Amino acid sequence: MALNYNDHYHPLLLKQVPHGARTALDVGCGTGRFARLLAERELDVEGVDTNADVIEAARAAGGGPRYRQVDVQAEQLPDSRYDFISCIASLHHMPFDTLLTLRKALAPGGVLAVLGLYPVRSATDFVWALPALSLLKADRLLSKRHPVSSLQIPMVWPPPMTYAETRAESARLLPGSTLRRLPLWRYLLVYRA
Repeated sequence: MALNYNDHYHPLLLKQVPHGARTALDVGCGTGRFARLLAERELDVEGVDTNADVIEAARAAGGGPRYRQVDVQAEQLPDSRYDFISCIASLHHMPFDTLLTLRKALAPGGVLAVLGLYPVRSATDFVWALPALSLLKADRLLSKRHPVSSLQIPMVWPPPMTYAETRAESARLLPGSTLRRLPLWRYLLVYRA
């Protein structure tokens, strides 16, 4: 099985689910791993992705969520519908202002949690990248010994927005949101409606 470093952040994302949440939307759900974790918490979960093949794989895996092939930019999401919306390593595949569509779909008191990626362009980015470079080197060594292990690199690399640009745009589009750096070129953006 290939290593997916986004999976390591699932516990952090699950902590963002508001108490009493009943509905969830996982945007860019891929094969549905995180959507199934949400369903295990007895949430009514919908997983959406633009890729028909991964939606089919998610449906085949089952586990409770409903899956649809949807482009959230093109399809109207229901207003104020979801108590929790997750977007894991998928926002960099869309225009950043897609956050406005997701914000509109949040129910009052709902939470939007984005695990995003940023490129290494500043000295601070580089310092945060050092531990990740060690992991990548270890992963490459491991994959030479065990070919089934390989790092899943995002399809859009480098992501289009720097961490500083992400911070500025998040503040503009989602006033009151928080953004924090995480290892492996990731950030966590949280917005509470």
